[in-house]
Amino acid sequence: MISGDTALQRASGGDDTRTLFAQTMGLVAVTTGLFALGAYLGRNVSGGWGLAFFVVAFVCLIAMSFAVKQSEQLAVGLLFTFGLVVGLATAPTIAYYADTNPATIWRAGGATALFVAAFGAAGYATRRDISALARVFFWALIGLIVYGIVEIFVQIPHGSLIYALLGLVIFAGLTMSDFQRLRLAKDETSAPLMAASIFLDILNVFQFFLSLFNRQN
Repeated sequence: MISGDTALQRASGGDDTRTLFAQTMGLVAVTTGLFALGAYLGRNVSGGWGLAFFVVAFVCLIAMSFAVKQSEQLAVGLLFTFGLVVGLATAPTIAYYADTNPATIWRAGGATALFVAAFGAAGYATRRDISALARVFFWALIGLIVYGIVEIFVQIPHGSLIYALLGLVIFAGLTMSDFQRLRLAKDETSAPLMAASIFLDILNVFQFFLSLFNRQN
C-alpha cells in the first residue's frame, strides 16, 4: 500500500522532472534560435574567421562547465553566447549550401528534427539503464574523430559517406543517453549543461545530414 506521503513525494518528483525537462528544452530552443541568427549574421564570414569563432565557442563551453557551479544565470548567458558564436562559426558552411543547393539545408533540418525527436523520445521513455552504452558511444565518437583526421590525409573510398553514417549511429546513442539523463536528473541547476549537450547532438546530426544530402545532389 502506498501512503499519502509516498504518493505526494512521487507526485512532487514527477513535477520536478517535468519542470526540468521544460526548462532544459526551452534553453535548447533559444540556443538553436541564436545559432540560426549567428548563421545568418555570419553569412559573409570567411573561413578563417569561422575557425576563430569555433575557438571562442569552445572557450564558452569550457567556461560554462565551471560557471554552472557558481551562477546559473552566468551559465545560461554563456550557453546563449555559445549558440550564437557556433552559428557564426558554421555560417561559411551553411552559406555554401545556401548558394549551391538551398533545399539541402531544409531537408537536413527536417531530418534532424525527426531524428532527435525519435531517439530523444526513445531515450526518455526507456527504463533500462543505458549509461554503459553511452560510454561505448563516447569512445566511438573519439574513434570517429580520429577517422576524420585520417581521412584528411588518406583518400578512403566513400570515406565521407562512411563518416556521416557512423556519426548518425553514434549520435543516435548519445541522444538517447542525454534524454535519459534529463529524465533522471533532479537538480535544476544542471539544465544549462544538459541543454548544451542536447544542442550539440542536434548540431552534429544536422551537419551529418547536410553531408549526406549534399552527396545525393
